[in-house]
Amino acid sequence: MGMTITEKILARAAGRDTVAAGELVSAGIDVIMCHDVTTPPAISMLKEHGIDRVFDTSKIVVTPDHFQPAKDIKSAELHKRLDAWAREKGIEHYYKIGRAGVCHALLPEQGHIRPGEVIVGGDSHTCTYGAFAAFSTGIGSTDLAAAIATGELWFKAPASMKIVLNGSLAKGVYSKDVIIAVITKIGVDGALYKAMEFTGDALKDMTMEARMTITNMVIEAGGKNGTIAFDEVTKAYLDVHLKDSNADYTVFESDADAVYESVVEIDCAALEPMVAKPHLPGNGAPISECAGLEMDQSYIGSCTNGRIEDMRIAAEIIKGRQVAIRTIIVPATPVIWKQMMDEGLSEIFYEAGCVVSAPTCGACLGGFMGILAAGERCVSTTNRNFVGRMGSPKSEVYLASPATAAASAVEGKLTDCRKYLK
Repeated sequence: MGMTITEKILARAAGRDTVAAGELVSAGIDVIMCHDVTTPPAISMLKEHGIDRVFDTSKIVVTPDHFQPAKDIKSAELHKRLDAWAREKGIEHYYKIGRAGVCHALLPEQGHIRPGEVIVGGDSHTCTYGAFAAFSTGIGSTDLAAAIATGELWFKAPASMKIVLNGSLAKGVYSKDVIIAVITKIGVDGALYKAMEFTGDALKDMTMEARMTITNMVIEAGGKNGTIAFDEVTKAYLDVHLKDSNADYTVFESDADAVYESVVEIDCAALEPMVAKPHLPGNGAPISECAGLEMDQSYIGSCTNGRIEDMRIAAEIIKGRQVAIRTIIVPATPVIWKQMMDEGLSEIFYEAGCVVSAPTCGACLGGFMGILAAGERCVSTTNRNFVGRMGSPKSEVYLASPATAAASAVEGKLTDCRKYLK
């Protein structure tokens, strides 16, 4: 019986020939992502148990991102503890304030993500890295502490779902629209503890940035992880971003007779821009059914859609126009921030009346830099629109692509981005 990408990676990490869905394995960890919210509690747990070791200082990547720069005393204390620990342990890959960024954009950009590896992080959207044909999943602070100390974790191998993305995307339709359509079809628990393996012709025309948007949101369907097979697009990205010291990697492909619990097909050619209405990412609707609803804020950024491709898409629509509502632009990393400056995108956003922020996760989780008041509505490129997600429990968040968020910013209401595209 054949194996899926996920099963092959877990088998390799566990030192086994085969792994089947449902089996428990102890897998070696290749990369651990640590940020300012979940890592300090993990550090405290280790200290409380008298554990002072770090399994490998070269396999841990640290960055403050949720509350950076620090917004208050509590977040400053988190940063202080993270900084002291990273320095004390000699963590090799520590991105301090000034080079810190949104973790799930920063790690691939800086060459820490490779195919065939097991990657964990104290953040639910660690599933993003599966776009590189890796096994990547989020963990809590307790498991994070164990991984930091031992370099191993127990996993139950997830059953796999195959998501077939047929056709090609029409102008104005993006990967964010695709994943909203997928979650809407299967539900927010439709992939509970499953590996969501994406395949199909529509992926061929998607950049790695677009693919990361898809795998970023598999957790919103309950998925344990998401994967996209390695191809020339993956290789081209890695050729640019991997450093010589870690340029070697192993590619695993699903066998033709691999077992899938279910197969879901999406006709991508039939999709129009999508909006996930409050208060679930699976509450999707085509823009034709919700256009015209007034907004108070547009937010373009986050680990889902804060990459340079997203900024270029938004700038194309906003260029030469004025935004009608509060519009916040947040590049995900300092590198992206500089690219925006160099390409003139920041000037476009400035002239349009937008706010351009330093890299941060702040607004996405209702932390800072874009909090909503009671009764306000926000069209956002983030990944969650739960009650109170971006501020007041009486506010509303509408998830959409950067193009839809930009068009809506110009008109002050949910707007079909296609009217602004040449």
